[in-house]
Order: sequence, then structure tokens, then C-alpha cells
Amino acid sequence: MTLYCDANATEPLRPAARAAVIAALDMGGNPSAVHGAGRAARRRLEEAREAVARRFGARPGDVVFTGGGTEANALAIHGLGRGRRVLVGATEHPAVLAAAGPGATSIPVLEDGQVDLAALEGLLAEGPPALVCLMAANNETGVLHPVAAVAALCQAHGALLHMDAVQAAGRIPLPQGADSWAISGHKLGGPPGAGALLLRPGLDLPALIAGGGQERGRRGGTEPLPAIAGLAAALAEPDEAGRLAALRDRIEAGLGGEAIIAGAGAPRLPNTSCIILPGVPAETQVIALDLAGVRVSAGAACSSGKVARSPVLAAMGLGPLAGCGIRVSLPWNAPEDAAERFLEAWSAMRRRLSKSAA
Repeated sequence: MTLYCDANATEPLRPAARAAVIAALDMGGNPSAVHGAGRAARRRLEEAREAVARRFGARPGDVVFTGGGTEANALAIHGLGRGRRVLVGATEHPAVLAAAGPGATSIPVLEDGQVDLAALEGLLAEGPPALVCLMAANNETGVLHPVAAVAALCQAHGALLHMDAVQAAGRIPLPQGADSWAISGHKLGGPPGAGALLLRPGLDLPALIAGGGQERGRRGGTEPLPAIAGLAAALAEPDEAGRLAALRDRIEAGLGGEAIIAGAGAPRLPNTSCIILPGVPAETQVIALDLAGVRVSAGAACSSGKVARSPVLAAMGLGPLAGCGIRVSLPWNAPEDAAERFLEAWSAMRRRLSKSAA
């Protein structure tokens, strides 16, 4: 029996989300149509919008549905970054780095993975108003940035703050103070194909995808109603933060002194450990654990197929160790014996690889 520990790549679909997807598929209708089927689809779409807004303390009119987290981030960066300098955290997701472009300025992080607030303040003071892009929780290490402090600095310098909340949404309460937040359905137990951008009241932005005026003119194209319905249903499910944190802590306590936990000194997501085994390439560890029936990853899933030195761990100053870290991210339905099963496979892998190296 396999053990799935790659929830930060995608969470298993929650039963309530599956039911919502099927119900929306069965009802048919285009939310923009004026006949009865279209009006029913529109009602379902707006119910989902209200559910997302309610969960995150936003107004329904400030929720823009997108095709996923990458699109939500791109919509915010291209729209809010017009005429502004763009400052991007050194450990951001590749989707944010790509949207920000090569002209963006990197914000350094400390050894624990949290943003360097002194460096950020210096960058904000250097020139005209900026757009700061920072993830609420890192996808590889689970490290949480001090969003309230970042928001205060941005407000003091007339900057806007966009938060990539893809990993945080549905797992921890979303930090307040940002001007926009991006979320993704399949990272919280919904289906792939839907995400959302939440905007601060009074803030608007032009469409990245022009079309028929959907989403109040901010995102063209027929809304993927089944995926959106699944996203909203997944958000209504209780989080497993306490239970997953206990499992994560049991894993980390059982690793022994040879392993290093990246970002261990900082606040982290309850489900995430980045485990470094010095001298053993991450790809070797991922393959060995996969053969033992344990599914983990190294780096962002969007970069899978080319496991290499982690830019996130490199930005944290880990040097050669940046190529030796695996990500263990527990899903909402992780079994109660997940820690013991992982440790059994990991310990066997460590013993075997140590003998090979000798």
C-alpha cells in the first residue's frame, strides 16, 4: 500500500468536492446565458463566489475566478504591477518569478527562509512605489513569512502587496494586510482547473485574458463551473492542521541527527517538512522512496522531471545541501500511521545509501 506525501503538489480530491463537481456537470448551462439553465448555473457560480469570500473575509465582488493559481498570480502581477517596480521574494514559486519577469528585483531571505525585512525596507525606500510579491507559505519548506510586518512596510512606502496564498489557503488562516491573494483549488482538496484572485475592496485591475466580459470584465472566458463548485466545496471542509502537525512532528523527531530540516526555526505549514540528507542527491532519495511506495518530491511540482539543486534552499544559504532536500507534505487524509510508515521507508533508504557510499 502506497503512502502519498506530496500534498503540496496536489491534494487528494475531497469527497464533498467530487460531489459538487458532478452536480455542476449534471446541471449544465452557461453562467452567461439568460435562459433557465443559464440562470441556474449563474446562481451556482455566485454561491461559490460567496463561499470563497466568506471563508477569507472578502467581498463577493472582489473574488475573481481563474483557471488556477498560476493564472491568479499572473493576473495580479501584470495588473497591479503596471507602472511600478516589482519586488519578488528570493524563494518564490516559479510561476510568480516568471510572471514578474527578468526585470524584477529579488528580496533576500534569512537563513530560516523568512523574508529579510531590513533588506525589503531598503529596497522600498530606493525608488518609486513598488509591487511586492511574496508567498504566504513556501511550497518547499512550508516557511511562513511575517505578512503583517511586510504589509506595514508596504503601506509606509506606498507599495502594493500581492500574496501567493496557494499553499496557505485551506491549511492556515490567511494573513491579512495584502492587497491581493491568489489561491488554487487543487492545493486544498478541490479539482484542478479553478483558482481565484481576491482583491482588496476598491482595488481593480485590467483583464489579462480578454473575452466576453465575464468576471466583471477582469477575466474573459466561460467560467469552469464544475471546478469552481469543487473549490468552494473543498473550502467548506474542516482543516486537519492539528492532526497533520502532530504527524509531521513525529516524522521529524524520528529522523535522527543526520537529517536537517530546512526552515526548522521559523513558523511553518503544519503538513510540511523539507528534509535534507547530506551527500545524497534529492533525485536519488525521491526514486528510492517511490520504489518503497512512499510518494514525495523535490522542489516545485511545476519543475518536476528535472530534479536539481533547489533555488529555494540555495537562497537560504544552504550551498551544496540545496541539492539534497526532499519535500514531505502530508495530505488532509494522511493515515494515522503515516509517520511510522514514512520513517520505516526513509530509515531503510538511509542505511542502504550509506552502505553504497561506503
